[in-house]
Amino acid sequence: MASTGVPLDTAAIISTALEGILYGFSVLMFIGNVRALTYKRALRDINRPIAVVAILLLILSTAHMVVDIIRLEYGLVTYRDTFPGGPTAFFGDITQPTWVIKNEIYALQTMLGDGVVIYRCYVVWQSNRIIILPSILWCLSSVAGLLAPYYASRATSGNIFTGPAAQWVTAFFVLTLSTNLISSVLLAYRIWTTERKMSTIRATEGTMMPIVRVVVDAAIMYSASLFSILICFVCSNNAQYILTDMNISIISIAFYMVLIRIALRKTAHNHLSMVCGVATNERERTNPRQYPMQPLQIHIPQWTQNDGTSHEVGNEDRTLRHKAESTEGASCNV
Repeated sequence: MASTGVPLDTAAIISTALEGILYGFSVLMFIGNVRALTYKRALRDINRPIAVVAILLLILSTAHMVVDIIRLEYGLVTYRDTFPGGPTAFFGDITQPTWVIKNEIYALQTMLGDGVVIYRCYVVWQSNRIIILPSILWCLSSVAGLLAPYYASRATSGNIFTGPAAQWVTAFFVLTLSTNLISSVLLAYRIWTTERKMSTIRATEGTMMPIVRVVVDAAIMYSASLFSILICFVCSNNAQYILTDMNISIISIAFYMVLIRIALRKTAHNHLSMVCGVATNERERTNPRQYPMQPLQIHIPQWTQNDGTSHEVGNEDRTLRHKAESTEGASCNV
């Protein structure tokens, strides 16, 4: 099937330019992510698995950007006059090593991003059964993503829209989209229901709703990108090359924006805890009545007087018990 849409050499230029812009945003968000993870924290307190994932996402997106630049230079400069068919044929040749490498990097980036979403889903649910379906879809999408470039490298037609490579690519996008949607919905639903339960027992407004909104926004952004790629690929439109190159930076941005929001919430919570702790200590020094009252026992003797002499005829132990009073301050652990 012949491709439609913009010429492949034009698509390569546009995709590299747009990917470079989004890559710049992802680098800035990575710096913000590092800042949020390390701000006023000792080295042992840093979430190392999350930090490793953030670094891997940056490395993969950087490698993909470098390969795209090399591929652009090959097609427009090095092999411009020597490759049969010119730059258009070069960028449409899916057997080129640069095409295979960049798509393997894209598959790894997708596997990493979807795996993080599934891990977050497991953390908030604390149940292995919840992530069974997303995990199966993730494994299938990983297989499809790694096999698609392999079959493309062995293709004889040199066209990504035909042959076994097209089937693997379609399966990869469908499985990835399903994995992301299911995991994100489960994650957002769990946080939302937990927040509703907590809001009924505290007077303050729920503070986890911003995280829900960020998770939903990231899922919508990533899912919309995947759906657009899938539609363009099914229609054999060359715009899918542009969207695919953009999506590798969108994966990083979606991960960073959620992580930064969570880190900022933890920082705000720690600051609030410190402020509440100082205020509580101050109240303890100025208002000693807030301590719980202990049972108080009073010994009351009874005396009778007879002809000027006093005799203790009995005594009575009366125990006055007071209900403990406690003052509950504003909740700091939100």
